[in-house]
Amino acid sequence: MDKITPVILCGGSGTRLWPRSRKTMPKPFLPLVGDDTLFEATVLRCTAEAQFADPVIVTGTAHLDHVEAQLPHPGRAHVIVEPEAKNTAAAIALAALRLPVDAVMLVCPSDHHIGDCDAFQRAAAAAANLARDGWLVAFGIEASTPETGFGYVKQGAAIAGAGGYQVARFVEKPDRPTAEAFLADGGYSWNGGIFAFRAGTFLDELAAYRPALAAAVRRSVEQGHADGTRFHPDPAAFAAIDSESVDYAVMENTARAAMVPAAMAWSDIGNWQALHEALDRDDGGNAVRGNVELKDCSNVLVHSDGPRVSVIGVSNLIVVVDGDEVLVCTPEGAQLVGKLSGAANQ
Repeated sequence: MDKITPVILCGGSGTRLWPRSRKTMPKPFLPLVGDDTLFEATVLRCTAEAQFADPVIVTGTAHLDHVEAQLPHPGRAHVIVEPEAKNTAAAIALAALRLPVDAVMLVCPSDHHIGDCDAFQRAAAAAANLARDGWLVAFGIEASTPETGFGYVKQGAAIAGAGGYQVARFVEKPDRPTAEAFLADGGYSWNGGIFAFRAGTFLDELAAYRPALAAAVRRSVEQGHADGTRFHPDPAAFAAIDSESVDYAVMENTARAAMVPAAMAWSDIGNWQALHEALDRDDGGNAVRGNVELKDCSNVLVHSDGPRVSVIGVSNLIVVVDGDEVLVCTPEGAQLVGKLSGAANQ
């Protein structure tokens, strides 16, 4: 059976996990859960034993050094260096144009945490089988809470013998009552931005629904150049590309959208509270990293890169120390970290 090519999208502004994450070192390249960085863990999940081929990494010039320094097997990865950020539709198209048309791509963000690797690999195998039959497949991640920060996928009719389902609809980020209704319905999953399709199928659908974008990406590849394991699209051609997500450009338009259910302890680590929930916690719900002492605390997260932090008698608090920057917030306040002037001006 053909192997699955992981296409790992690497970038980020580094604001939502400030002050640990910065523009110069955004969260994919940080060891936030365990000893591996989120990027390293993404690559390591895609093993040869689970029928994955060598990865294709799509990143920008600002993060190229981090990518190459953290690749577990540098000589076996192909790195596409975007001249500028143009969102996920263009990034995926770049990778598709550098692969054989029949290659099965598994598109993975580089900054997510997946706690159950076996479940991820099973879902990837099921998605790849659907992709070989011409479907464009989203991972439908089990929704455990009424999140308003994620898009959703509504499960449609079962696809006979395939272990997957047609997508009835994609839904943008809902308000709280709508998210609660989705959770109660049971037929909705989170859309975590993980997709599988054949390279040629994706390019055909992109050309059908966004012909100008597809043509501009193709020109940038045709006029680009290789440099060892790196590939550089032509900057002038790439500048003409419209910035659009793969959801808007393709997945919400195609008649071939499918989904596979995935219960794999997934988190997008979208803020400090999401990280807290992804970490192992003590009986009081506390999680710490670094030189930290807690007394009579509950539901407290403390991250320190050096200075000793002592916390006594508090609940529902997040404390982060990074160099000379200190963040203190509530779990609810974690949503607003990216709006701080320190995060914006890092």
